[in-house]
Amino acid sequence: MSLRTSKRTVDLQVITDWVTADSCVLDLGCGRGVLLEELAQQRNTRGIGVDLDFAKIAACVKRGLSAYQGDMMGFMAEFDDHHFDHVICSRTLEEVADPTAVIAEALRVGRSLTVGFANYGYWKNRLDVMLRGRKPQNEVHPTTWGDSRPRNPLTVADFEAFCAAQGYTISRRMHLRGDWKTSCSFWRNLRAGYALYEITR
Repeated sequence: MSLRTSKRTVDLQVITDWVTADSCVLDLGCGRGVLLEELAQQRNTRGIGVDLDFAKIAACVKRGLSAYQGDMMGFMAEFDDHHFDHVICSRTLEEVADPTAVIAEALRVGRSLTVGFANYGYWKNRLDVMLRGRKPQNEVHPTTWGDSRPRNPLTVADFEAFCAAQGYTISRRMHLRGDWKTSCSFWRNLRAGYALYEITR
């Protein structure tokens, strides 16, 4: 199993456990709908996804899922406050132009927001920059600078400081080491390869 596949497995396991049964879910950056499908099957959720990529939305529709192709901010603006029980941003925030606005709007339309991201502060990334003096390039961040994604890499320390500054409550958190399986309980900004949070206002 590749590390990317392992990451998706981790997301599925943790987020499925966190999402309440029979709830209403919005998946921002839903991709091909793997998570939405899992939640529908395991937790009997009513879900909808949004993504910019038409091919990914088409894949969602083939799975029998509801999905919208377009801008997530414009899409969320159509809903009343707390329309969704859970909003999910699984490895999506790193790629949006204004993460502060996305989080604020997600917490308006949803009662909680689940965020998952690769920790850019992971020790191997730091070592790569120190020894090579270049952008980290590995299985998690495979592209060179010229083709680089994401546009807004973040760290565990960045996200927790952001939540504190904005007054958001971190209700749940999970930090996983470089194997993306083993829980990391200390020096998380240095040792965690992947992090998941559930936040509320």
